[in-house]
Amino acid sequence: MASGDIAQITEALAKTHVGEVELSYKGQGLKLDNAESVKEMVQEIEQYQGLRSLRLEGNTLGVEAARAIAKSLEAKRELEQCHWSDMFTGRLRSEIPPALISLGNALMTSGARLTHLDLSDNAFGPDGVKGIESLLKSSACYTLRELRLNNCGMGIGGGMVLASALTECHKQSSAAGSPLRLKVFIAGRNRLENDGATALAKAFKLLGSLEEVHMPQNGINHPGITALASAIKHNPNLQVLNLNDNTFTKRGSTAMAEAIRHLQCLKVINFGDCLVRSEGAIAIAAALREGLPFLRELNLSFGEICEAAAVVVAKAVQSKADLEKLDLNGNCFGEDGCEALRDVMESMNMEDLLGSLSDDEGEPEEEDDDDGEEDEDEEEREDEEDAEENGVNGTKYVIEDKVILANICMPEWTPKPDVLLLTTGYVIAIQISCSSSFPDALLRKAFSNSHSQSYNFISSLMVNLGLLKCEDKKIKRVTVLPGHLFALEHAAAQQFFPADQADVLETFVSRLVCVQNIMYI
Repeated sequence: MASGDIAQITEALAKTHVGEVELSYKGQGLKLDNAESVKEMVQEIEQYQGLRSLRLEGNTLGVEAARAIAKSLEAKRELEQCHWSDMFTGRLRSEIPPALISLGNALMTSGARLTHLDLSDNAFGPDGVKGIESLLKSSACYTLRELRLNNCGMGIGGGMVLASALTECHKQSSAAGSPLRLKVFIAGRNRLENDGATALAKAFKLLGSLEEVHMPQNGINHPGITALASAIKHNPNLQVLNLNDNTFTKRGSTAMAEAIRHLQCLKVINFGDCLVRSEGAIAIAAALREGLPFLRELNLSFGEICEAAAVVVAKAVQSKADLEKLDLNGNCFGEDGCEALRDVMESMNMEDLLGSLSDDEGEPEEEDDDDGEEDEDEEEREDEEDAEENGVNGTKYVIEDKVILANICMPEWTPKPDVLLLTTGYVIAIQISCSSSFPDALLRKAFSNSHSQSYNFISSLMVNLGLLKCEDKKIKRVTVLPGHLFALEHAAAQQFFPADQADVLETFVSRLVCVQNIMYI
């Protein structure tokens, strides 16, 4: 065979990309305005046999260029991965939807079955989501496993359109006998807010297949967080949950804590900069103690968490053999608190797993006004009914001698255990004794209900004793009398008192200091 013939065969093989599956133009900074500017690219795509992955990120496509590329994709039935992030830099927002529609139509025409679609960093807004709506509903996405839409500025409207498209895709794919099983969903920095998150939550609940959810920096408050919590517990294979830089507060934190109890495959939890606060941290710690055996990373940084609550969290991860990092930076420990936390981690031989505490905010001031937190005002209004029904003070929970005497001698009185313990404290303090069976009989009865086994019991008790700061400013801590401590000491030593709750209580009580005859953390 002549050397010229060998050269021709080598060139032909090079053009067919034998043994390769990806064609990449990643990061070339190409400005592709029209059909002429993508002529060589189109030829290469057309000649590429068995193309499974096309990388166009880091270039900028105009409408005409997108149409030309789309034409070349109409015959690429084997295409599975479209890495098309950062693809419209410098383009008018009005240019992006028609470009996306052209590319999407080509994929549908080709009969491709996508597994990966990445359109991150394109800032296309709600209209851009509409540009991929038909694609997401089509059979081309029945096999989608990863959807990446980070930093696209979708907004609430875009989130709703996206949720509707995913729901429709699941419906149609199920009817076709192969339900959509999306595993990775990434949509950070999209201004989804509560309504967008709530719409997506409904889609997540329907899917039930998610393994990674990343939705940081979306302006989501507790209604949206609660909706997401309700949805993710229906995704039992979830391994990574990143909701960094949203706003949980108490309601969101407790809802999320309840949700992660159901997620035994979780490996990474990122609730950093989410205003989890101490009550939320304790709720999350309770979930950690009960399960999550494969946890590798826990991020509760910048959450206004006090040192005692952080210690509770640290103790909760003691049994996590796979743990690689515990991030509690940027909270409210103070110098002594940081040292105490390090000591606890060292005592468990886990000091190397504790992240930096260099950005600690210091111990919180007692009177700390939370300016600008309108969501908390709404949350407090929603809490008023619960406070009236279950609380000890602020409304119906004002304990007076007459109320104590009237209730404590009535055998049918069955208060919640936190109410009873506080009442018992007052009884001991004023030396009242109505029967030899009190308080153990009532305590045993009170602790037999599910409330006593939950986070709500220990949290409510500590809030009312002033051991834990409450988000509801209307609730005033009771004056802690020696009787309260006697009652707590007695109850915590009984078999009916939950052991894990006793440990939490001990952690907080051991850090009390006396200020003007009232105990605080």
